[in-house]
Amino acid sequence: MKTFKKVLAGILAATTLLSVSACGKTEEGGTASGGATTGGAAASGEEVTIKFSWWGGDSRHEATQAAVDAFMKKYPNIKVECQFGAWSGWEDSMSTAFYAGTAPDVNQVNWNWISNYSGDGSIFLDMNKVSGTFDLSQYDQSALDQCTVAGELQAIPVSMTGRIFYWNKTTFEKAGISTPTSLEELYAAGEAFKTTLGDDYYPLALGEYDRAILLVYYLESVYGKAWVVDNKLNYTAEEITKGLEFIQSLEDKHVIPSIATILGDGAESLDKNPKWMDGKYAGIFEWDSSASKFNSALNEGQELIVGDYFKDFGEYQGGFAKVSLAFAISENTKHPEECALLLNYLLNDPEGTAIMKSERGIPLSKAAFENCKTQGLLNEMVAEANTKVLAWVDYPLDTQFENSKLKGNPDGVYYDALGGLSYKEYTPAEAAQILVDGISEVLAG
Repeated sequence: MKTFKKVLAGILAATTLLSVSACGKTEEGGTASGGATTGGAAASGEEVTIKFSWWGGDSRHEATQAAVDAFMKKYPNIKVECQFGAWSGWEDSMSTAFYAGTAPDVNQVNWNWISNYSGDGSIFLDMNKVSGTFDLSQYDQSALDQCTVAGELQAIPVSMTGRIFYWNKTTFEKAGISTPTSLEELYAAGEAFKTTLGDDYYPLALGEYDRAILLVYYLESVYGKAWVVDNKLNYTAEEITKGLEFIQSLEDKHVIPSIATILGDGAESLDKNPKWMDGKYAGIFEWDSSASKFNSALNEGQELIVGDYFKDFGEYQGGFAKVSLAFAISENTKHPEECALLLNYLLNDPEGTAIMKSERGIPLSKAAFENCKTQGLLNEMVAEANTKVLAWVDYPLDTQFENSKLKGNPDGVYYDALGGLSYKEYTPAEAAQILVDGISEVLAG
């Protein structure tokens, strides 16, 4: 890969720091009520401090901090110190903390982190041990099973999610065209943007990892088979080459900017990119649970809408859904009941769930879903996208798809293959072989 790319990516990762604070001041008083079974956590009255970490955009930060503030007001003996930031560089920091035993008490985790970091159950607490405090009955067993590894329930799934298109309707109207509902229309939009709005305008923007996910969606639509089966890559190098030729066609037809262009914008993440905020990048292929941060980042006068899956990708309904993220308690925490009480407040309690709303997707907790639905608190855009995702996708996500050796930026296999293709350092066939070799190595353990 080009030196420029690696150096710039390293600088961006290095500037991603944890924001550490006590989320507000506590007040005297407060009683346990609504949704939670408090066990001995609050009743003891012992003054404790627990640390809580998560990543996300500004809207998620604001909602979570507000919920933590309300929690501390309700349970004044429990102080919560918050650590949060953007995704860039986050997993690298957390993986180091997990292995060093210095991770916060409560952590937002990606679904695959459970098997990647705690395959033997040594990193995350078995939530069954705190079931007297955290109400597990609010979750379908099938959802809990997805977070059960080594016979232990090592995290609580928050929501299910999948990738879908979002379009800046305002920019498309400026270009004199409708938002695309097919690949043919997307190609046409690339030409329209270039000729009508200028070279800086693109109907879609995709980073390396976004391209990897779109690649799989496209291939599953064409070939009608899962990406990985029985822990083995289910696609040949020739088939993947065809998918990479499709990805390259998006650049060639001015549908997406090159990786060099995106990195040259100097933004930490796409939602913080001025070209996204201004509407020059007019589309994303993103997790439905991430809609809020992209929508809130737009400058005034921009309208973001949920798109549709493209039926002309192929004969099949490609794409996958997964547990969007989860919350886990560190195995070595000194305050497991207090941690469980915090999670129960955020995920099940009427007060906490009303503050959290759908900032992490449409809640899997039955109590949270009904509470937010009744009060009209579900983000309409997220709910619309989530409904479309779950009605469309047919394929499972393999547990290693998000392995840091594949997904890690800037040295992961996806970044090497997709970035190298964009930089014209690899042909589609060469990039395909890099994917085959790298993914097969990870799957082989």
